[in-house]
Amino acid sequence: MKGLERFAGWVAGPKSKWVTLLVWILLVGALSMTWPSVNKEEDNGAANLPQNSLSVQADAIMAREFPGSEGVPALLVWHRSGGLSNEDLTNMQKLTEELEQKPLPDQTSVVPLHRMPLPALKATLSQDGSTLVLPVLFAKGLDASKLKTSLDSLKTRVHEGFGTDPFAADVRDDGKLSARVTGPVGISIDATGLFKNADVSLLIATVSLVLVLLLLIYRSPLLAIIPIIAVGFAYGLVGPILGKLAEAGVITVDSQAISIMTVLLFGAGTDYCLFLVAHFRQELTEQSDPRRALFQSVRGSAGAIAMSGLTVVLSLFALLLAKYGAYHRFAVPFSLSILIMGLASLTLVPALLAIFGRASFYPFIPRTPEMNRQRAALKGKPEPKPRRTGGFGQKVGNAVTAKPWQIVVVTIILLGACAAFVPQIKMSYDLLSSFPKDIPSREGFAVIADKFTPGQLAPVTAIADTEGKAASLKDKLATLPHIASVSEPQQGKEHPSIVAYTLEFDINPYSSEAMAVIPQVRSALEEALGHDGIASPADKVWVAGQTAAQYDNRHFTDRDTDIIVPVILGLIALLLLLYLRSVTAVVYLVLTVLLSFFSALGLGWIILHYGFGAEAIQGAIPLYSFVFLVALGEDYNIFMISSIWQKAKAGMPIRQAIREGVAQTGSVITSAGLILAGTFAVLTTLPIQVLLQFGLVTAIGVLLDTFLVRPFLVPAITVVLGRAAFWPGKPGTADGERGTR
Repeated sequence: MKGLERFAGWVAGPKSKWVTLLVWILLVGALSMTWPSVNKEEDNGAANLPQNSLSVQADAIMAREFPGSEGVPALLVWHRSGGLSNEDLTNMQKLTEELEQKPLPDQTSVVPLHRMPLPALKATLSQDGSTLVLPVLFAKGLDASKLKTSLDSLKTRVHEGFGTDPFAADVRDDGKLSARVTGPVGISIDATGLFKNADVSLLIATVSLVLVLLLLIYRSPLLAIIPIIAVGFAYGLVGPILGKLAEAGVITVDSQAISIMTVLLFGAGTDYCLFLVAHFRQELTEQSDPRRALFQSVRGSAGAIAMSGLTVVLSLFALLLAKYGAYHRFAVPFSLSILIMGLASLTLVPALLAIFGRASFYPFIPRTPEMNRQRAALKGKPEPKPRRTGGFGQKVGNAVTAKPWQIVVVTIILLGACAAFVPQIKMSYDLLSSFPKDIPSREGFAVIADKFTPGQLAPVTAIADTEGKAASLKDKLATLPHIASVSEPQQGKEHPSIVAYTLEFDINPYSSEAMAVIPQVRSALEEALGHDGIASPADKVWVAGQTAAQYDNRHFTDRDTDIIVPVILGLIALLLLLYLRSVTAVVYLVLTVLLSFFSALGLGWIILHYGFGAEAIQGAIPLYSFVFLVALGEDYNIFMISSIWQKAKAGMPIRQAIREGVAQTGSVITSAGLILAGTFAVLTTLPIQVLLQFGLVTAIGVLLDTFLVRPFLVPAITVVLGRAAFWPGKPGTADGERGTR
């Protein structure tokens, strides 16, 4: 403990406080000027699937054996409700001729409509003659920004050649020609655009919310700004460090990771500041010397802040074990941001509090009773009455120690009732359905689904090495469910024994039902090859396409969840054991956080499904929410339990330690929980379903932690266990109050 006071002297002493502030200013300024911003190093086209995934292997076979089909398609959906005119079709033919002669940047091919006679072209339209789908293929692995540049050039050519802008026309307007870009390229561009547009609005909304909540909590303008300043410095330091790592190729960052990192920094970072501020405020009512009060507050909170920060950092760092790219890319930005925010909370925030002293809390400045009496005497007023302490937190502490069993039973029933809905949750891996309905790629898909088979949006390719034998594959594939059509086979360029069939679904190719067909396609091919006497047919079958890639997405998401969840639980349990030295406490603290997580997931499903009519939630939500809720949930466990442990080990009876621990930490945990939940709730304002759902579930989990698990369930279990809560350790002195025994 003396070491923590010395540390406080190093960062918040009479002179060192200015040195600490100057170091942060110079560090942020120097890195910001010399290293690139993380936003400039975003790679939103980075692959999510590893090279050994089945769909990636299939794409490699396609690139080698069928080079004419290589590329990522942008599907241009042309639509006029009254029917496409001859002039429309002629303009489209001129467009494809121009694209063939002067390709767009990174364009690999385009369907040559100009080589088709007008009657033949009309035969490719929808049955009512209102719609035509024109594929334009681009090179694989391109960043969405490059694809957008190419499509912007395409739109300019269309505007000049057609004399109108069909991309701006309403698809529901009967009299106008409309055009929309959908397919993999359109979806990629729209997804990136949604995240990029969300960055600034998300930052503004988050800062505004945190500032308002801090003003309401502390009613002090200066104190509300101090945590924002600390988070701002941390953000200013994290950005260039991540940018430099990305520039060097050490990590890959995307806009989704940066968006969530912003929320995490402001939410968790403000929490760490609050715990130190709460200790400082309490010490100022007991210490006349503000410097001594600050040193004591650092002594009382630094260990818990460092421990909780380490818990979150290691939990987020565990995402490096993920094979799925999006999860793997989260690990370094998230863990590094929390690490730097923890350092800011333990160095910069004490320095700022030392600089402003008691004035930090103006106009409601905390003072010792003696200082209040002196001020009253100078003003000729009567001696002020002792300020009532405890408040609602004291009432909760009294209730918990008075009726622990009842509280345990009631809270478990409430949380268990919410968790009971988890088995009913349906998962979706359909990125398109997470977009707003008026986004171009979704509008284009809606037109295709209405006028053609929806499978034309993203057909899959079944590939097999027949070893030159006449395998009857087409008929076998045609019998599978949800297959609308099977093309004639194509022979491989380098190996003619390799054949490929294009399959179109009669359902949404991004749906779970379509994904379920992928293993059936593989099984059908393997069975047909095996029937023809081909050895090891499983090694001679591949399925390419968006649906196959989505199937692999689900596979690797499940794989990552199965590995990361137990690793995080093990890390948290180990850190808690080292910090608390109690096996019993570790067990029930981890179990309560798990119960809180499943309750949040169940309650989130109730709201999303029954309240908003969502048929499924995005498949990434359980793992996203688990990582944040379990890691951040243990923060509140650590802050409250450490307070109880300190009091008990100092000789206070267990029940009294629990009462005072709950009362002392109740208001700050409530404030921190509201801010953290509020920052995640900001995500629900974005037009991206995966972030909306993630924000809602995580905010619910934080609120359950704040108002049920931490103030009621955890301390009630501690009361029930009594001395056993410390096992194999012991409280500091014999206790006449042994739980309920």
